[in-house]
Amino acid sequence: MKSNGEKYENTIEAADRFSVYNNIRKEGGTVILVEEEKKKFFSDINFIPALFGEVKTDDKIMFTRNLSVMIKAGLPLSRGLKTLEKQSKNKKFKNVIRQINLNIQKGSSFNKALSKFPRVFSPLFVSMVKAGEEGGGLSEALMIVARQIELANNLKKKIKGALIYPSIIIIAMFIIGVVMLIYVVPTLTQTFEELGVELPMSTQFVISLSNFLTNNTFTAIILLIIAVIAGFVGFRSKKGKRIFDYLILHIPIISGLVKETNSARTARTLSSLLASGVEVVNSLSITGEVIQNSYYKEILKKSEKYIQEGLPFSEAFIKNEKFYPILVGEMISVGEETGRLSDMLLQIAEFYEEEVFRKTKDMSTIIEPFLMIIIGTVVGFFAVSMISPIYSISSGI
Repeated sequence: MKSNGEKYENTIEAADRFSVYNNIRKEGGTVILVEEEKKKFFSDINFIPALFGEVKTDDKIMFTRNLSVMIKAGLPLSRGLKTLEKQSKNKKFKNVIRQINLNIQKGSSFNKALSKFPRVFSPLFVSMVKAGEEGGGLSEALMIVARQIELANNLKKKIKGALIYPSIIIIAMFIIGVVMLIYVVPTLTQTFEELGVELPMSTQFVISLSNFLTNNTFTAIILLIIAVIAGFVGFRSKKGKRIFDYLILHIPIISGLVKETNSARTARTLSSLLASGVEVVNSLSITGEVIQNSYYKEILKKSEKYIQEGLPFSEAFIKNEKFYPILVGEMISVGEETGRLSDMLLQIAEFYEEEVFRKTKDMSTIIEPFLMIIIGTVVGFFAVSMISPIYSISSGI
């Protein structure tokens, strides 16, 4: 009801009933009745994309950077989130930002509101925001985490880009091999049978594989799908993940890149957390969640124990030179002694990121000789298997 006694109805969006009462009182009115509007399950056209959509890394980077600028300019957090919600074109992210804003309006801290969406905001993100809130430097913390996400994303893209070329070559080689086995080998097999030539073991193997693929094409496809799914599920298990982590650390060329990538990621994450004011033990724990390789997780766990025992945590890195290059442990040790640990870690991160960028840029050139060896071996085996019987026939004439 208005101040002049006139009754009216209106629909407003608010966190709860108390917010409705407060808003109406500020306008000089009086609340007679408040009813919550119930939405039907499928009433919102954006429901499905909001539920099943994906929040891209680029969206999170832009959100974090823009929010940092808004807060630095003096805009209230709630208003900044409201603006970013309107600007977002991603249905799922729009819904996430709305829920975060509602939680803040109910009295929740920003970091707690973010922690309710672990699939969107990582523990690293939440911890740095928490440190920024507690230290009064939320804008700076958001800018640091935006930079961290951007650099990690660029590193990931570089590595994926470097693996595209060898992946295409291997897939093409596999497809050509299957086509040869299904359409070319049966013709040669028929010729060998008509001439009654004695076939070597390699030729018998190729013919057997060709007969299986020709007569059981559907079964072969099903077996391939099962093998892929089994491999995927197997490597997702704890034991399978351990085996995969071990293999990737011992594959020539790739192993060095993996070690430098993990070194860069460890140093960058620790540096960002420490610069934001997060305690060393918590920083190591969060970094352990960011790092994917189980062997590196163990080293970070040891580092936590070293600190709790009053020892320098650089010892854990120095004693694991086969995982972290000796430079990492030595520079962390210097950082601990001089009190400039965050700066030293940042230097380590920048050095190894540059190394990874350089190596990934040249990776196609480095891998090419190895691919040629693999292709040559496969083609040579196939050629010898098919040509040997023909050579035997020619010798007998």
